[in-house]
Amino acid sequence: MIQSSLAPQKRRGNIGPADFTRRLRGSDIASLSPLEMLYCCVVIVSAYALRGSTGFGGAVAMPLLGLVVPLKILIPVWTLLGITSSATIAGRERNLIDWRAILRMAPACLIGIAIGLYLFKALSARVLAQGLGILVIGYGAHALWSTTRPAGAWQIPPRLVAPVATLLGGAVGTTFGTMASLFFAIYLDALKLAKEHFRATMSAMILVLSAMRGIGYYVVGEFSTDVWVAFAAAFPLMLLGVFIGDRFHADMSETTFKRLVAAILIISGVALLVK
Repeated sequence: MIQSSLAPQKRRGNIGPADFTRRLRGSDIASLSPLEMLYCCVVIVSAYALRGSTGFGGAVAMPLLGLVVPLKILIPVWTLLGITSSATIAGRERNLIDWRAILRMAPACLIGIAIGLYLFKALSARVLAQGLGILVIGYGAHALWSTTRPAGAWQIPPRLVAPVATLLGGAVGTTFGTMASLFFAIYLDALKLAKEHFRATMSAMILVLSAMRGIGYYVVGEFSTDVWVAFAAAFPLMLLGVFIGDRFHADMSETTFKRLVAAILIISGVALLVK
């Protein structure tokens, strides 16, 4: 990691322009080729355009970006992007948020975040990539299969779903930086929330999770120079994607769109495994 190259006396002191430039030139982000940087730009804008127009799409970007950006950098960056993008949606729809549902999920989610932080620190970038690959392949396969099945009613009581789903959401979301919304969706589906309340509450839950795990990453020292540089570059791309998504509605059917997303997840997951 970049911070390991600093002398002990530099870690707590101010970093001069020369030190910052030297660190940036030797960083993983600066080592990306122009083609890889262009690829990242296209993925970020496309993912947030999909999220803005359809409410889904962010999950696709993580494994795709993970093909060229180390997950030890990408996951904290995605957390910062999650905070800013979710705050935009939750702020607009704050009157529709089910705050009782969020309070009920908070204790188990905090435990999950603690587990996720431990795994994130303990696992190497390679193991994280392989784990994310397995996770997205499984999710993509399930999403593809679900498009061929009729929607069924969830029978398990919400009080039993809440602790398990939110524990897994906190742990998986913190370890891999994505897929937490899958478990939160299971919980909110069990509550039978109306569509508009579901969207607003989901955004608020992702905002809360992103903020809590962001604090955790900061405490364990994961916000390196690479992370802040990557976030500064990705932030305007995220805003552009949301702007495009708010004004664009594709003619593609919902079923076709879900199948396309599932196929992309499976392909990117396989690519992560063999990377």
